[in-house]
Amino acid sequence: MSGFGKPTSLKAALKMALYGAAGSGKTLTALLLGEGLARQAGRRVAVLDTEQGTAFYSQAVPRRAIHPEEFDFDVLHTKSVTEALSALHKLDSAIYGVVIIDSISHLWDACRNAYSGKLTRQGGIPLHAWAAIKRPYRDLMNVLLSLPVHVILCGRQGIDYGEDEGTGELKALGYRLRAEGETGYEPDVLVRLESHKANRKAAAAILAHIEKDRTGILAGSTIEWPTFDKLAKPLLGLLGTKQAPVPSDDEVAMRDAEALERQEEERSHRSAELAADYAARIAAANTPEDLRHVGQQLTPGVKARFVPQDLERVRDLYGKRQAGLKAPPRAPTNSTS
Repeated sequence: MSGFGKPTSLKAALKMALYGAAGSGKTLTALLLGEGLARQAGRRVAVLDTEQGTAFYSQAVPRRAIHPEEFDFDVLHTKSVTEALSALHKLDSAIYGVVIIDSISHLWDACRNAYSGKLTRQGGIPLHAWAAIKRPYRDLMNVLLSLPVHVILCGRQGIDYGEDEGTGELKALGYRLRAEGETGYEPDVLVRLESHKANRKAAAAILAHIEKDRTGILAGSTIEWPTFDKLAKPLLGLLGTKQAPVPSDDEVAMRDAEALERQEEERSHRSAELAADYAARIAAANTPEDLRHVGQQLTPGVKARFVPQDLERVRDLYGKRQAGLKAPPRAPTNSTS
């Protein structure tokens, strides 16, 4: 692997997450964004619909205030994370330029619901089981982040709880995307949608609160009636031409394990060579002074280069040689005729 270098753009597609309460405009906003992004890319929109939320948007509704004409997209209806993964692996990026997941909350629920082990006494999932539960979800996120197409995740709104510093009691701290806990960190843009009324008589407006924007263009802003032109188009100029793949946790773990194994093999080889060298020096020491000189060369830094078994062998050889050099000379034996 090469060292550090100048950064280059390795994102050719937007990865965006929208979440909000019921009626906050998640599906409509996602379809508006998807339509504009697909038009820019000259390709189609693929929607993975877990809740039949797109049913009316595939129809022309003249009385619909926003986008009365039908949206043009292809859909897969499923709540299964394995079916979702299979479809995304087969996705043809020459045909589709946008993928909408509506909703990611249901796919996270599917991972949890697939757990078939014993629950804890409190009815919860035991701690040791979470790694297996999260694996298909992490695979799903890796695929979505690696695809060279724009991705829009829609999620339900949850409450973020924490401990009050003053009372120590649990209290609501704010809102969060209801999915696996790390999901909000994955996309480049995280948006909380809200249906807002300025007063009782006013019609509700959709507000988009930009909670995260890695480009910095929209960060911290609130956009009324978010559309492609307002929410996505300003960011497109920062995209590159290549979408870097995101390795899975298992792939990274395997690479690290292989690299660490190679390092350990190399260290063992160097340790064996060093042990052989010091064994020869110890054997060549003919006086206690010669042996002490060899011992002085075994500094803490040198000892750190040995693996434990080689260091123990060198110490054993040193002790035996030391005992041999200190032993009194044997008295000559008188031969008898």
